[in-house]
Amino acid sequence: MFTGTIWSLLPPILAIVLALITKEVYSSLFVGIVVGSFMYAQFHPWTAFTVIFDTIKDSMNINILFFMVMLGMVVVLMSRSGGSAAYGKWAISKIKNKKIALLSTMLLGVLIFVDDYFNCLTVGSVMMPVTDGHKISRAKLAYIIDATAAPVCIIAPISSWAAAVNSYVPKGSSLTGFSLFLRTIPYNLYAILTLLMVLYLILTGFDFGLMKKHEINAERGDLFTSGSENIKEEKQEEVNEKGRVADLILPVLLLIVSAIGAMIYTGFLGGATNVVAAFSGCDSERSLIFAGLVTILFCMIWYLPRKVLTFQDFMDSFVEGFRLMVPAMAILTFAWALKGIGDHLEISTFVKGVVGQNASASLFIPMIVFVIAIFLAFSTGTSWGTFAILVPIVIAMFPEQGHLEMMIISVSAVLAGAVCGDHVSPISDTTVMSSAGAQCNHMNHVSTQLPYAAVVAAVCVVGYILAAFIQIWWIVLLLSAAILLAVLTGMRVWIQKKA
Repeated sequence: MFTGTIWSLLPPILAIVLALITKEVYSSLFVGIVVGSFMYAQFHPWTAFTVIFDTIKDSMNINILFFMVMLGMVVVLMSRSGGSAAYGKWAISKIKNKKIALLSTMLLGVLIFVDDYFNCLTVGSVMMPVTDGHKISRAKLAYIIDATAAPVCIIAPISSWAAAVNSYVPKGSSLTGFSLFLRTIPYNLYAILTLLMVLYLILTGFDFGLMKKHEINAERGDLFTSGSENIKEEKQEEVNEKGRVADLILPVLLLIVSAIGAMIYTGFLGGATNVVAAFSGCDSERSLIFAGLVTILFCMIWYLPRKVLTFQDFMDSFVEGFRLMVPAMAILTFAWALKGIGDHLEISTFVKGVVGQNASASLFIPMIVFVIAIFLAFSTGTSWGTFAILVPIVIAMFPEQGHLEMMIISVSAVLAGAVCGDHVSPISDTTVMSSAGAQCNHMNHVSTQLPYAAVVAAVCVVGYILAAFIQIWWIVLLLSAAILLAVLTGMRVWIQKKA
């Protein structure tokens, strides 16, 4: 009755609408699951319950969840070791001017790519004494933190974000989840262009909008502009004085190296004949779990004998790491279930038919889903929830045969739009944590960041229209980067003339 028809779209659309209305993604996803189950069961209550239960059970990817718990544990261990504080002390002694201070802040943000939460809180606490010493406003610090959190995580192959995207690839696909994620990276225009914009602003010293006012005030000694009375009352976390710079750097490096090594090894086990083929055909889930285990064991060997952490602290980090990842794991579980319900209702059959009949209109799908993802993520404050809802729908739009590149571009557009909306949303957890990490008034951070993000988003709209027509990633990326640099340079010249 409902399978393979327009009615199959009702569960995900209902999830989207409820998320926009309620600003809450968990209940919205669950309602979509329940409604879809009743539709599939022809409204028979017990059959619907069975469908819900079986779909959640069958769609769960325990490997991904296991990796996320281990990643959370690694994040907590690095935080407790005092490595970030040690890096901060080292940075204060080495950094001598404002430009180097800003570049160092950006570099640290890029380095800590395994988790956006850890990034926001660590970069702020580490670099704040450095940026304060060089009269950089807290709003500027918060912007750099936010611009190197989610935008870096979404293009980092070894992160919880990559693991999540892995799980959305349908069974029987010619692409592995990891291969899909790798191919979305060069088309993730918002993430890449945001990093390019940060670099441009640092190197040229260009600021505009409210950020310029904050930077002028900072040069005069007022780092906050407003809201400092509330910030100063916040309690500082206790710092582990035994930590070294290596306590931050070595676990991250080992996680990267061991994950890459395991991916290449499993790829060759699967019959690959070169490194590129090995990456494409690797067992990414098993490789990430292996890397997580190796990193945790290293942390134990590295921290405990030096008494940086007690054994009790080490074991407590497991529970704390699990707690840290619970929101993301809950979203993932519901998203997988909603995707499973969509498969039962044969969404792909209906969408493929519609897209096949309107091939020319499909050229604008990347741009359209980018804008939709921005709006949804802005309204809900979650990028994870956004691409959890939209990615399965977009994958269903394009049959792999003859439309693989368009599917990749469209998935990239969803991921980029979700990060963009999350970036500018005042209710986003990463936006809030960026404010907290920089000890900046939250609305100051939101209002100064919005014009910067809007410039990048506008360029991305043009970029995704070009991507649909060109479908060659390096040309699209070069053109988009050139447009952004031209826009920023034009704005800079115009503002200078106006002044």
